[in-house]
Amino acid sequence: MAFIAGAGATNVDLLYQGMPKIPDVGEEIFCKDFSLQLGGGLPATLINLGRLGIETKIATELGNDIFSNFAKEQFEKNGVQPLNLYCGNGIPLNITSAVILPQDRSFISYGKGSIDPNDNVKEAFYQLAKGSKITMMQPGGFNEVYAKLKSEGTILVLDMGWDEEMSFEKYSKLLSLADYYTPNQKEAMKITNTSSPEDAAKELKKYFEKVVVKVDKDGCLGIDGDKAVFVKSIDEFKNVDSTGAGDAFLSGFMYGLFYDYPLSECLLLGNITGGKSVTAVGALSAYVDEEELLKYKESYKNNIIYR
Repeated sequence: MAFIAGAGATNVDLLYQGMPKIPDVGEEIFCKDFSLQLGGGLPATLINLGRLGIETKIATELGNDIFSNFAKEQFEKNGVQPLNLYCGNGIPLNITSAVILPQDRSFISYGKGSIDPNDNVKEAFYQLAKGSKITMMQPGGFNEVYAKLKSEGTILVLDMGWDEEMSFEKYSKLLSLADYYTPNQKEAMKITNTSSPEDAAKELKKYFEKVVVKVDKDGCLGIDGDKAVFVKSIDEFKNVDSTGAGDAFLSGFMYGLFYDYPLSECLLLGNITGGKSVTAVGALSAYVDEEELLKYKESYKNNIIYR
């Protein structure tokens, strides 16, 4: 059980920077900087884990188009083994063009969002993830696979984005399977119907032995058994672009789980990888390798504050 797995759609970002404004209809503006990158989400977390030296595997949809070829190259370059779930002739990725200005940004996106699995896709993902120490969870139809993996000893980590209708009732199946749930404070307060991250963490403790609530730029709250902890963010990391910060946090957090660190140190590792990611534009531009991660961990161990 020496790898981490997940299933999810692949996202590709085209980033346009260095222009005075967004062009009006009929206008053409040349930008000074452009980059093609993999976007955020589950694939970004797995890539960051691959960069930390952990064997990772992803079940995703890849076609024969130039964006799919780019994504496959990036997966393999960063130590992620991709399993293709797509059999069609189209472009099965989510593709976003992002126009980035100093104080604002605009996006145009193409794609269907997530994978809609049939029985064959579920079985393919199960065979990929079978034997994993950790598997990432997302909403979207893989609950049977998650349940089977959990029965075999795999640790399940759930992360999901904002939903105006999110509640324990709506996501009861996912939440009942998850060993860890990693919401930010807005998500945590929404799903628990509370008014503070501290109250949300206490409510989540009714469902999870170990609780995680990210409090954005301030750091992270945790509860481990009867111990509450606050882990401060890393001061030296200055925010340039927060795209993918939550995905990067997950990579450090799961690195800690993979190597059996206590919850407080997993949160610190997450703050390091998440904090580093915001220091450059794009979800995967700025990152730490394993050696850097462990050095930061030693330097910032006093950021762990028990309450």
